[in-house]
Amino acid sequence: MKSTLEIGIIQQSKTGDIADNRRRLAEAVGQLAANGAKLIVNQELHDTLYFCQTESVECFDLAVGINQENEVCHFYSDLAKRHGIVLVVSLFERRAPGLCHNTAIVFDTDGYEAGRYRKMHIPDDPAYYEKFYFTPGDLGFRPIDTSIGRLGILVCWDQWFPEAARLMALAGAELLIYPTAIGWESTDTPDEQERQRQAWMTVQRGHAVANGLPVVTVNRVGHEADPSAATGGIQFWGSSFIAGPQGELLFEAPTDQECTQIISVDMHRSEQVRRWWPFLRDRRIDAYDGLLRRYIATE
Repeated sequence: MKSTLEIGIIQQSKTGDIADNRRRLAEAVGQLAANGAKLIVNQELHDTLYFCQTESVECFDLAVGINQENEVCHFYSDLAKRHGIVLVVSLFERRAPGLCHNTAIVFDTDGYEAGRYRKMHIPDDPAYYEKFYFTPGDLGFRPIDTSIGRLGILVCWDQWFPEAARLMALAGAELLIYPTAIGWESTDTPDEQERQRQAWMTVQRGHAVANGLPVVTVNRVGHEADPSAATGGIQFWGSSFIAGPQGELLFEAPTDQECTQIISVDMHRSEQVRRWWPFLRDRRIDAYDGLLRRYIATE
């Protein structure tokens, strides 16, 4: 990987107009690439509204097959090739009838798919009914090799699990990347809202520290109504950010505005940080058998 990597992030609000969502995303990609971005990361499920606020079989019509000939994949592979960038996209993958995944795909500078990651941890909470739509991933925690380096792609709910970040790091990831869709429920108090947002940032910055790797997180922003009217909808909190290998914030986007930004990341810094703090060296892999159990009761 080059010593310095120019990373572009796209934090946007979304509407029910899929074509317009893609058009605006393509414009942002073009602007970032023209200004020197080599890697561009998008938010989770960026083509559509966050449909998981309700359980509706009609929403499965939004899923797309993922292959190089598919119209949607061709759209994004062409973007990557035309601008000579590595592009991370997030799609609702239709694998077979009734079998769908929340899938991140990486297109390399030649437009070909470098690899994909299927979201492993699937939430099922009020307004986040993802288990209704997504089958847990079956590709494991494998980094994706690209022309700019080895990318550890994870997705949203994966953010809360240190095991996922660690396994990506142990497999040689040089960067941890999280496309995300997370926000506040309208009945939460302002204090509770801020605690949630800070916890979300803190745990991911902790992954950066624990693994000595930069972390790139791209979230959506803006309010999306609950189609069932059971809740007040979700106010997505934006706050897309990049942290360095000691958890230091290199950039943080606003909570209430769209944002496209290029951040220059020193990719050689991880080598030095891991020499200072050799956490991988000092792991007691002989004593971690309990991690493979659901719960260890106190006796």
